[in-house]
Amino acid sequence: MNFPFYIAKRYVRSKSSQNAVNIINFITFLVIVIGSAALFIVLSGFSGLKTFSLSFSNLFDPDLKATAQNGKFFSLGPEEERKLLEIAGIASYSKELEEQVYLTHQQKSCVAYIKGVDTAYRIVTQVDSAIYWGNWALKNQQTVVGLGIASLLGLTINDYQDPMRILAPKPGKGSLSQQNLGAKPYNDMPVVVSGVYALEENLDKKYVFTELALAQVILEKDNTQISGINFDLDPLADVAEVRNQITAALGDKVVLRNRRQLNNALYRMLNTENLATYLIFTLVLIIALFNVVGAIIMMILDKQQNSKTLYNLGATIRELRRIYFVQGILVTSFGGIIGLFLASVLIWSQLTFGWLKITPSLAYPVEYKLMNVLIVLATIVVLGMIASKIASSRVTKKLLA
Repeated sequence: MNFPFYIAKRYVRSKSSQNAVNIINFITFLVIVIGSAALFIVLSGFSGLKTFSLSFSNLFDPDLKATAQNGKFFSLGPEEERKLLEIAGIASYSKELEEQVYLTHQQKSCVAYIKGVDTAYRIVTQVDSAIYWGNWALKNQQTVVGLGIASLLGLTINDYQDPMRILAPKPGKGSLSQQNLGAKPYNDMPVVVSGVYALEENLDKKYVFTELALAQVILEKDNTQISGINFDLDPLADVAEVRNQITAALGDKVVLRNRRQLNNALYRMLNTENLATYLIFTLVLIIALFNVVGAIIMMILDKQQNSKTLYNLGATIRELRRIYFVQGILVTSFGGIIGLFLASVLIWSQLTFGWLKITPSLAYPVEYKLMNVLIVLATIVVLGMIASKIASSRVTKKLLA
């Protein structure tokens, strides 16, 4: 067995003759356990929040989405649709037409986005699973609106007596004064709310879903003009190859984005918050591991006579330093493992029982990830090595004299 490791292992298990040294060692070990457990709990909490936040946008966003390279709209002809159907990696695709409109109901109004979609939209996305009230029906001038819009306008479902009205500016050139003032400068269409979806506050105030043909009529677009195509890909499809085939079929008039690129700002914000929290708790661990430096120095002073004996028996200064260096690594590693175990118990209990609630019906989201385990272990070990190196360097010939 390696000589420094053997002695370091005995020092970890044995108690000092000085009670103060034993107390300092215990407090140091306890600080490491608490620090590693806290870091893992926070990382697991942020992983859960990230997954929870992205789950809202994942209901709306497809695997791939094609939007206009220039402007808002582009045309999709029959020949281009035929080419899309021949691409093997595409399970399904859905056309949509999106534009900002004005909604009114009972002298209340708000600005939102009309999103005209075809029947395949429910297959490409899971938006219909977010229905909070009513059902997903878009035929015969029916719409599905967000809970925020329904609250702002005081909407009820299937209200044929007093329907909501959608106002969309008529396309044209020049100012309103240059156009025919005798006619309305906007298209006005009554619609009946068939369902209300509820996801997230901003999304609940953003969209009113209609049939694609209805949106094309109110926006004065022909049946080939759309604003986007949503693609649902086969799980085993080569995404890069599918992208190349879609680009070849549609040309350079569209730009393709995956789910991450569609929510780039959200991903960047979540990753930044996660990194900032990790750095803050790592700083706390750095401060806490100063206790390791102090504890090892106290152990060096307590075992000064033993070190002198080993030195006289032929041990080198380097080997003596390595004894206390290994001792520090063992203490921090064991403390980190025990802290991870205790934190894992808390995380699994939250996943199983949901004892910590955000609302009476919603448990605080956490996620147990192997990557977080590795990050905590690596952080504890690296910081422990640095602290042990600093403390073990106090072993010198002058100390042993």
